[in-house]
Amino acid sequence: MHTKVTWLKEGVSFVGEDDRSHLVVMDGPEDAGGQNLGFRPMELLLISTGGCASFDVVHILRNSNQNITGCSCDINAERAISDPKIFTKIHFHFIISGHNLRPQYVERAILSSATKYCSASIMLGKTAEITHDFEIIEGN
Repeated sequence: MHTKVTWLKEGVSFVGEDDRSHLVVMDGPEDAGGQNLGFRPMELLLISTGGCASFDVVHILRNSNQNITGCSCDINAERAISDPKIFTKIHFHFIISGHNLRPQYVERAILSSATKYCSASIMLGKTAEITHDFEIIEGN
């Protein structure tokens, strides 16, 4: 895996690029010279972790023959007050929609992601207390 981050030479804005030429813009807070041009790096870390966990949950539920039609994950996090301002608490709230979904399958999928498959959340779990919950919406 290879990525590259390039400073845009304007304030504290950067572009991240992967080896397939996908781009993401990052910017710092306004009080540090940011211009609100993109995500903050720590936001991307949470988004990436939510993407990793959501991928696992969808994949596991599909493999369990659950009729899943949607998945979103709301993530709330708290950070340390002083530097390094690491995440200290992260909560994932999964909203899973589908037809006749079995709650025990959803719970198992989330637990499997958190403890076995999602390398991002397992890494963050070394410094942050991570919790999960979910709701199921019938239909959609």
